[in-house]
Amino acid sequence: MAGASVLAIAAADGAQAQQTQLPELTVEASKPKGKKAAAKKSPSPQAAPVSAPQPQPPPTATVAAVAPSDVPYTVPAGVSVVTSEDLSTFGGGDIDSALRSQPGTFTRMNPQNPGLAVNIRGFEGSGRVNTMIDGVRQNFRFTGHEAQGFTYIDPSLVAGIDIARGAVSTAGGAGALAGAANFRTLDVEDILKPGQTMGGLTSLTWGSNEVGFSEMGAAAATSGGVSIAGAISRREPNNYENGDGVTIPFTFQDLNSGLFKVNFQLNDEQSLRFGGVFYDNDFFANSYFQNVNSETFTAKYAYKPIDNDLIDFRLNGYRNNVVMKYDTDSTPTSGGNATTPNQGSAWGRVIDDEGWGFDVSNVSRFNLGSVRVRSEYGYEYFSDDVNAYNRFQTQLDGGVNPSGVSDVSGAFSQTTFSQSIFDFIVGLRYDMYKLDGHGVVPNVTPLPPGVTPGPYTIDKSDGRFDPKLTLAAQVLDWLQPYVTYSESFRAPTISETLTGGIHPGGTNISFQPNPFLDPEIQKGWEFGANVVQDNVLTGGDSFRLKADYYRMEIDNYVTGCQLNTAMGPRFYFCNARGTSVVQGVELQGMYDAGYAFSGFSYTYTNTDLPSQIDGFGAHSFLPDHTAVLSGGVRLLDRKLTLGGRVSYFSESYIGAINAGTPAQRAPYGSPYMPGYTLVDFFSSYKFDQGIELGFNVNNVFDEVYTPALSTTFTEGTKCYGSNQVGCIDSGIGRTFFLTAKAQF
Repeated sequence: MAGASVLAIAAADGAQAQQTQLPELTVEASKPKGKKAAAKKSPSPQAAPVSAPQPQPPPTATVAAVAPSDVPYTVPAGVSVVTSEDLSTFGGGDIDSALRSQPGTFTRMNPQNPGLAVNIRGFEGSGRVNTMIDGVRQNFRFTGHEAQGFTYIDPSLVAGIDIARGAVSTAGGAGALAGAANFRTLDVEDILKPGQTMGGLTSLTWGSNEVGFSEMGAAAATSGGVSIAGAISRREPNNYENGDGVTIPFTFQDLNSGLFKVNFQLNDEQSLRFGGVFYDNDFFANSYFQNVNSETFTAKYAYKPIDNDLIDFRLNGYRNNVVMKYDTDSTPTSGGNATTPNQGSAWGRVIDDEGWGFDVSNVSRFNLGSVRVRSEYGYEYFSDDVNAYNRFQTQLDGGVNPSGVSDVSGAFSQTTFSQSIFDFIVGLRYDMYKLDGHGVVPNVTPLPPGVTPGPYTIDKSDGRFDPKLTLAAQVLDWLQPYVTYSESFRAPTISETLTGGIHPGGTNISFQPNPFLDPEIQKGWEFGANVVQDNVLTGGDSFRLKADYYRMEIDNYVTGCQLNTAMGPRFYFCNARGTSVVQGVELQGMYDAGYAFSGFSYTYTNTDLPSQIDGFGAHSFLPDHTAVLSGGVRLLDRKLTLGGRVSYFSESYIGAINAGTPAQRAPYGSPYMPGYTLVDFFSSYKFDQGIELGFNVNNVFDEVYTPALSTTFTEGTKCYGSNQVGCIDSGIGRTFFLTAKAQF
């Protein structure tokens, strides 16, 4: 978990840095340089591709610092921010849609599984992207016909999402190969209006197409140095229809969630914050009715002496527990407890991941002659204890899912040297990992190279230094180019190392462990530029642009390998030979004139990574091209907002190994899924009393499509989400949303 800072915004003229209330990742904005640094208009955030419409302040309003919506456009790195307004504006709090609208960012989607699997630059699963809730790592994963890693969170409780693409050299970067994403949940400052000591925030949304109602209520109070907040939320969508009017089965949920926050301002220099986030959901996925229960707890201490720039100390502790329970399969005759007959080979399976950790860091600010220095340094640690078992059929354990303990830790530092127009950022971290576990290799032939049959234990550890160097220059008041070289590594997971056993259902498919896996290593370059320009076409307007090209070279990429034997196929995880290259272009921008706004994002991705094997994980290739364009107008004193969004996704590669005939058990018929274009409409009206009404239409033209990077599934004789002949597209059809929100 990163420190309590989110995006630290450097104030003008060397003043004390301010902080937004978004992500836990520590990403400090570049200090404004030049004669225009002292005061600038705060642009409205809604012009970003998924930004929510908000009333813009009068043209005369100024702030003496970088506005929160500008922060990504001043950071010399691939970072993006999603707000709670972004989530609500574009219909029903769809986090997948919000993330897919950010450059270089995607998600794997399963219409049956509500978990989030964040993909950055084509890297996904097994910790390649460190996904967090309030800075707490979400390492829950299992091996199956699915993404290898899920984060479970209610969109109604999300106050912001921070995305860092590429290596992260501060807290939150340990073991993350391609980046990090943090989901910040509601806190006191999100619920209360400025100046309030007590208040509430409520939201009620109704969606057609069986989406139904979702309700959220939150309250907060502050007195003296103590503030508290609490929230509860519920939603119970049913099976939706695609654009052809075909019902997509088992896409229901029964979600209950909540949170609490208790904050103590001990004095002007010290604070202590406690929090808990709870999630409980019943759904159907991977052929079974399932329940997921997730609990996340945080404790954060901060100490910053008023008169000492060398100390900005933070100590954060956290615990996370995710339990997934399998119940009956899709055709139960009875059951759900130990006295009933077997209801499927995975009936009773439990995967319990209990994690805990901490991070400690300090920031020192000082001068070396004419050079301004900001140095952040610290240590982070996280441990996962995974227990996979079967509560009804004890002989089956967790199926192919192993039990074990994994630790990841890292010492880190990031120092920024600033002089004149230049910033030189030197990051260095030493990451370590440790794996403990045991299992049995069946006495079958052939086995993977180096693997012998019989019981085994594993006690493996390793570490590596990873540098990150960035040179940025504010060459003009409005232009900041930068170049970055970085390295990162990812340790093998318990699942990748210890997976073993027979495929559930008594098939001839088996799985083998591989305790000889090496860590993945990334070395890469990024060339980018930020543009921040005001008064472009008319007085008081604003234009923002962020662009980058990146190239990443990957060694030891872990993927699925297959041995075909007379006894049937055998699968295990292995390190790909040679070096794989991933490269691409990312663009993000916005224009805001107050009465009208627009935003866009574009991503081009080119990769020669070997494909993951669907069924033994899932492929993670992004569409070659993704483009999102949004725009709208503000009317009636800017209380009424009308707008739309167009999202284009080109065809996407799914891997030749995943294509074939149904007789070959191939999930796809050809190696490419077709592209598609979606059109959405949004509108809102804000009343003076803190009440807001919204009306949205998602997929206006009822497009028939399957979302890129979707999980295929079958029910009975029908298949969904595949390009096999006769399969049914799984994308949700046209859906209307009505929303009422109140802050009081």
